Amino acid sequence: MSSFDASHTSEGGGPSEPPRQIKRILLKISGESLGEGGVGVSPQVVARVADQIARVHSLGVEVAVVCGGGNLMRGAAFARMGTNRTTADHMGMLGTAINALALQDGLERAGVETRAACAVEMKTVAEPYIRRRVIRHLEKGRAVVLAGGTGNPYFTTDTAAALRATELGVDAIFKATKVDGVYTADPAKDPGATRYERLTFREALDRDLKVMDRTAFTLCMENHMPIMVFDMFTPGNMERAVRGEAIGTWVI
Repeated sequence: MSSFDASHTSEGGGPSEPPRQIKRILLKISGESLGEGGVGVSPQVVARVADQIARVHSLGVEVAVVCGGGNLMRGAAFARMGTNRTTADHMGMLGTAINALALQDGLERAGVETRAACAVEMKTVAEPYIRRRVIRHLEKGRAVVLAGGTGNPYFTTDTAAALRATELGVDAIFKATKVDGVYTADPAKDPGATRYERLTFREALDRDLKVMDRTAFTLCMENHMPIMVFDMFTPGNMERAVRGEAIGTWVI
């Protein structure tokens, strides 16, 4: 159930403030965040990511995670090299399943009971994604790692995150990145770039800020789903953001 106070809504019906209390989140992480140098899967890196999720989980927050697969393969890139796009995207979905299993193992080693659910049916390694079943897992205190994107080609894992967040009724999407929020320009290229603490969806669109891909971003905007963009590579950042500290950028 969403934890927004009804008094904190805009005229359009969406939230005008970040959630006062976080009870359920969807964490979107890239596949690159699980490998050394963004490539492959490193048990040591997975353990560090799992530890951060476990700390948030220990606060009583229900956590669902959508994994990307770019550390193993990118369907769009393969398609540009001549592979049929549908085939390439299905290959990418399998990559997300590998990452989900690695993260599930890392979370369980960190003491968090975890389930993996996949939009592409693979019964011997993960449950099928069924919305009510995933919600029940979350209510029972299990973290759930979601693999396979939306189960359809031509959609990114950003879009999968926006869709699952809306379906599961989370309080916010936590989008893990390599930078500590959304900036006026690329901080790696422009030393004068400044970080936004808070943006509206309309401001992000008007300024062409790349928070998520446009399909995912539009889905969040239409369903009034807040997005917290933060640096997960700084230990403790996700926990601090959940506690309401001034970490990252809220898009609301």
